[in-house]
Amino acid sequence: MTAISVTTHQKGTLLLLLVTVIWGTSFPVLKDTLSSVHPAVLIAVRYSIAAIALLPWLRNASRSLLRDGALLGSILFLETMCALTGLETISASRSAFIVGLSVIGVPFLGALMGRPLSRRILLAAGLAVLGMSVMSWDGGGLSSGDGLTMASAVGIAAYIVLLEAIAPRHAPLSLAAMQVWVVVVLGGIWALPEVLHRGIEIGNHVPALLYLGLVVTIGPLWGQALGQRWVPAHEAALLYTLEPVFATVFSILLLGEGLNLNGAIGAVCILIATVVSQVRMGSIANPQRPKAK
Repeated sequence: MTAISVTTHQKGTLLLLLVTVIWGTSFPVLKDTLSSVHPAVLIAVRYSIAAIALLPWLRNASRSLLRDGALLGSILFLETMCALTGLETISASRSAFIVGLSVIGVPFLGALMGRPLSRRILLAAGLAVLGMSVMSWDGGGLSSGDGLTMASAVGIAAYIVLLEAIAPRHAPLSLAAMQVWVVVVLGGIWALPEVLHRGIEIGNHVPALLYLGLVVTIGPLWGQALGQRWVPAHEAALLYTLEPVFATVFSILLLGEGLNLNGAIGAVCILIATVVSQVRMGSIANPQRPKAK
């Protein structure tokens, strides 16, 4: 029996799909936690948990790791801050769909850097945006929560593009550790007034905070840093469009948020977009890159 050969591109694709599943579980957990914990406190505690767990991977930190981690960590903090603040006023599923708009930002940011836009990517991105627009539309106008979440989507797009260039330079967990510590510092400054006044609320959400810190934070940071060594940024962004689909499923299971006809139509568009983005993978896979030191 002939063994099935799995390419690095396929491994990266599967890894990034797992990342989207983990992200999907985070939205209902975050929504529930934000009912009594301020976004600043949530960021500070969540990333502190992750930072402590990742501390051993900073033993041999280099100047280049500090520079790259500071850049990515700053963007990560800003987009997380916008997303969580927006999530206070909109539903978990709506937040996930708007965050997914980063899919259209990635190829266009790449185009600004001189990369060509293929028709296949434009078609897939268009379908993904159409799907997320249909899923998120509930008949109401845009709110401040929507605007903040859109700002988060722009930050995510920039993060994905930069990560494609930075990821091959460093070991995945070391890069994740540096980013997390940057978020801890920035988040701690933002959270200090709230912790002094509302710190007692943290004790009521210990299991959720541990899950967010150890699984939702460390898992995707490591998975993205490794997976995007083998999968181009525009393909990674399109894979991430599955996030709102998973978020909707978990929101139904955990929060009782329903999925109407619009949601079903949008989900189908997103699934089609993801399939289109992966057609003829072998011809568009990244060339082999050097391993991190």
